[in-house]
Amino acid sequence: MATYMRRRGQAGAGFLLMLLGAWGALIPFLGPYFGYAFTPDKAWTYTSGRFWLSVLPGAAVFLGGLLILLSVRVTGAFLAALGGAWFVIGRPVTADVVTNGSVSAGSPATAPGAMFGPSTMHLLENLGFFYGLGVVIIFIAARALGAAAATKIVRPSLARTADEPVISEDAYATREYRAY
Repeated sequence: MATYMRRRGQAGAGFLLMLLGAWGALIPFLGPYFGYAFTPDKAWTYTSGRFWLSVLPGAAVFLGGLLILLSVRVTGAFLAALGGAWFVIGRPVTADVVTNGSVSAGSPATAPGAMFGPSTMHLLENLGFFYGLGVVIIFIAARALGAAAATKIVRPSLARTADEPVISEDAYATREYRAY
């Protein structure tokens, strides 16, 4: 008798991780178009900080989401979780390890005439570029990793047909109702 593994579909998690990875990798380059940026606040300006702190973890998350879609779920979810963790801890780690300042995200920039004040924009930029993005990625990747690990082994002889009821009609508890 053959044994089959039944897995829940993880297409939604994989697709969402791909979107979040693309956001994380591209927002430093596209954000200056709408006043959402770190210095240098010029679109498509490459810096080593943007590569190490945004592009590389964003690519890891994107690749992890793609692997989840291609049924390499455990590896993909783990890679996406690592990318999400780097979004969260990457700035403090590089600030301590690289002391010459060559790898830096810059400082949050506020466009003149922005809808929010400078302190609110700094908070939103830190959340959208690094910390909030990383936490959401870790959450989705952890859920996908848990779902990938929780596979069910089903033998065809134990599987029910579509016509067979889960509980027989005689097994239902009956209750007498009285008219009041």
